[in-house]
Amino acid sequence: MTPDEFRQRGREVIDWIADYMERVEQYPVLSQVKPGEIRAELPPQPPAKGEPFQDILRDVDRIIMPGITHWQSPNFFAYFPANNSPPSILGELLSAGLGVQGMLWATSPACTELETHVLDWMADMLGLPEHFKSSSTGGGVIQDSASSAALCALIAARERATDGKSNLDGADGRLVAYASTQTHSSIEKAVRIAGLGSRNLRLIETDNHHAMRFDKLAKAIATDRAAGRVPCFVCATIGTTSSTAIDPVARIGEYCRAERIWLHIDAALAGTAALCPEFRHLNEGIELADSYAFNPHKWMFTNFDCDCFYVADRGPLIRALSILPEYLRNKATESGAVIDYRDWQVSLGRRFRALKLWFVIRSFGVEGLQARVREHIAFAQEFAGWIRADDRFEVAAPVPLSLVCFRHVGGDEINQRILDRVNSSGRMFLSHTRLNGKLTLRLSIGQTNTQRRHVLQAWEQICAAAS
Repeated sequence: MTPDEFRQRGREVIDWIADYMERVEQYPVLSQVKPGEIRAELPPQPPAKGEPFQDILRDVDRIIMPGITHWQSPNFFAYFPANNSPPSILGELLSAGLGVQGMLWATSPACTELETHVLDWMADMLGLPEHFKSSSTGGGVIQDSASSAALCALIAARERATDGKSNLDGADGRLVAYASTQTHSSIEKAVRIAGLGSRNLRLIETDNHHAMRFDKLAKAIATDRAAGRVPCFVCATIGTTSSTAIDPVARIGEYCRAERIWLHIDAALAGTAALCPEFRHLNEGIELADSYAFNPHKWMFTNFDCDCFYVADRGPLIRALSILPEYLRNKATESGAVIDYRDWQVSLGRRFRALKLWFVIRSFGVEGLQARVREHIAFAQEFAGWIRADDRFEVAAPVPLSLVCFRHVGGDEINQRILDRVNSSGRMFLSHTRLNGKLTLRLSIGQTNTQRRHVLQAWEQICAAAS
C-alpha cells in the first residue's frame, strides 16, 4: 500500500468509524450470534495473494459486525464501561502510525517524557498526594490494566518484604496477601503469578455495605504473624466491581504503615470521580498507600487500554522489575537522569499510550471531563430514586457514584427473567452480581454518549420485563 493509497483507505476507515458512531445506537447492544458462527464465515486457509482493501472492509460489515457487542452504545449498562471518544481514537491512531516501542527513554524520549508529564497532570487533576508525582520519591506509569498494576504492586511488595531475596530464590512460602471477598479477581491471579499461591491469599469478610471489615483484616494479619507467616500485601478497593463499595482506606492504611505491609489501592472505575472536588472524599487515606491505580479506559473517555499506576516510592518497584542486558545499555540510562519505564512493568515493550490520554485531557479540558462525570452520577442517582419509589424493586447496595445495584423483591427467579428479557431484546445490556447471596442486577452508567433518555428507556424496559 503506497502512501497515496493509505490516504485514500485511511479516509474510508475514518468515515466508517464516524458512521459507526452515528449509528451505534441502532445495533443490538449484545451480540446475537451463536458460538462458532463468526469462524464459520471465515475461509479455512489464508489468502495466497493480497486482496483488495474494499473486500476487507466489506467483510468487516458482513462478518465482524454481527459478532460485536457494542460497548460504545449509549444503551450499554453492563459491567463497568470501556468507553472511548473521538480524541482518544485519534490519539490511538497516531500512536499506531508512529509505531513507537517505548521500552527505554532512548528509544523515543517523547514517549517517556509525555507519559511522565501526563501522569503528573493526572495526579493534580485527581488531588493525589504529592509523593505520587515524578518530582518526588514516586511517580506514575501507564499500565495496560488494573490487573497488571496489581501484579506489579504485589511483586514490589514481595521484594520489599524479603529484601530482594525472592527474586533470587523464589517466593517465600510464608508470604501472605490480603483482600476482601469483594476485591477484583485479578488479585488472586496476581498472587498466583507472583508465586505466593492462592492458599496464601486471605479473603476478608465485608460489612453490610460490602466494604472490607478492618477488625477481620487485623485479626487475620495477627493470626498469620503468630503462625510465623509474613504479611506483605493488602489490597483495598475504592469502588468494588460488584457494588462500588469503598473500603475503610484510612484505617487500613494506618495499620499497614505501622505493620510495614504494602498497601495497594484499586480504584479502577471510581478513581475518575475524584476529578470533581465534591467526590474527593473518596481519596481519604490514600496518602498512606504504597501504590494506587485507576483506569481512564473505564470512565474517562480514553479507549482501552490505559491504567494509571502510581507508587509512593519508585525504588522497590524498579529494584523488583529491573533487568539490564547488554543490548539495552545506553548512555542516557547510565546517566541516571531519565526514566526507563520498562522497569515499571512486567513486559519489556510498551506502546505510546500517553498520546491518547493527552489528546483526551486537552480536548475535553478538566471542566469538560468533570461535567460528564457529574452528569453520569446524577443519572444514576435519579435511576436509584425510581427504584426506591417502586415497591416491586429495592436498591441492593449504596449508590455512591454511577452504579446502581437493584433487584426485584420477588426473588432470584424473577430477577433472572428480567435480566434475560432485557438482554435478549437487544435494546440494552445489563449485568448481574450476587450480594448477600441474592441475584442482583447492575445498571452501570458511564458510556461516553449516554443521555438521560437512554436511562429512562432502560427503566421502562426493566419495568416491562418485570410485568
